[in-house]
Amino acid sequence: MASEAQAGLRHVETSPAAWAGFARLFLIGAAVLGFAALLSIARLDPYGLRAAPGHPPGPIMDTNQRLSYPQIARGGAFDAAMFGTSTARLLDPAALDAAFDARFANLAMNAATPDEQIRLAELFLAHRPVKAVLFGLDTTWCAADPPARTANAFPDWLYETGAPWGVLHQFSLRALTTAAQAGLARLGQTSPRIRPDGYAVFTPPEALYDAARARAHIRAGALDSAASFDRPDAPMPALARLDALLGRVPPNALKLIAFMPVHAAAQGAPDTPAGRREQACKVRVAAIGAEQGAVVVDFRFASPVTTQDANYWDALHYRLPVAARIVVGLREAVSAGADDPAGLYRVLAHP
Repeated sequence: MASEAQAGLRHVETSPAAWAGFARLFLIGAAVLGFAALLSIARLDPYGLRAAPGHPPGPIMDTNQRLSYPQIARGGAFDAAMFGTSTARLLDPAALDAAFDARFANLAMNAATPDEQIRLAELFLAHRPVKAVLFGLDTTWCAADPPARTANAFPDWLYETGAPWGVLHQFSLRALTTAAQAGLARLGQTSPRIRPDGYAVFTPPEALYDAARARAHIRAGALDSAASFDRPDAPMPALARLDALLGRVPPNALKLIAFMPVHAAAQGAPDTPAGRREQACKVRVAAIGAEQGAVVVDFRFASPVTTQDANYWDALHYRLPVAARIVVGLREAVSAGADDPAGLYRVLAHP
């Protein structure tokens, strides 16, 4: 009797019809769950595919700026924006608003290439009347062959008109997790990861500042004087694109370009190949500024700020009090059109 039951069980376990039925149920269940996940992502819209001037984006929950910032560029209630890399991320839009009587978004992205910054700026310009634009420049803008992309994947689909098929592009476990977090934020159960204006403090809390550790990071990030650098007369194709972009900004808008104040150890010293290349780049940017009616401000030189280790976390990233001083310096440079008496900045071009 037992052997007959066992034989029947083996027959059920190995029956092709039973396996086919199981496979059908599994596929149907997976399809239903997948479709439900897709609908949830589409409904919660974690990357702001529906963002537009009259439809602001929801909570910014994904800390990947390349995925999060396009929705701010398309749908945020802003008439001004800052573009750059992590050396510009600590400039608080609220302080820029007060300085320039505008509504700023900070869209500076970690390690953003010139191409990525231009793409984001074009998206911003295409969706609103613009009162001001601010570009924080690093040496990648001066390169003869600047990289088009970094190791971070760039979501081209978020920059397409209307983001066609965007829901399918964002169908992933990451998007589902971000959508769930956005839903919790809408219910007040958690806080957005990035402010609606793109601002987030990515450096450690000021209370944790360790001077000895910072000095070690500064020395580790010092510019290698033996490295090979482009000749001063080598082309700077990214600056040609910046020139063209500024030409599309409304003529009555403020156009502001600033070389960001990395530590002096990370700058090209005068009369070195790196220093000569940086100087040639500044001359070229100043000429662009003069042609386009832009204010060009230089913080990237040995100054009372950039020579003090205590102002930096590492060779590239200054502390929050320095960020506040930069905003004040930008306001003064625009209003006065002259170099800072205290030596913080130099004005390279002013309309």
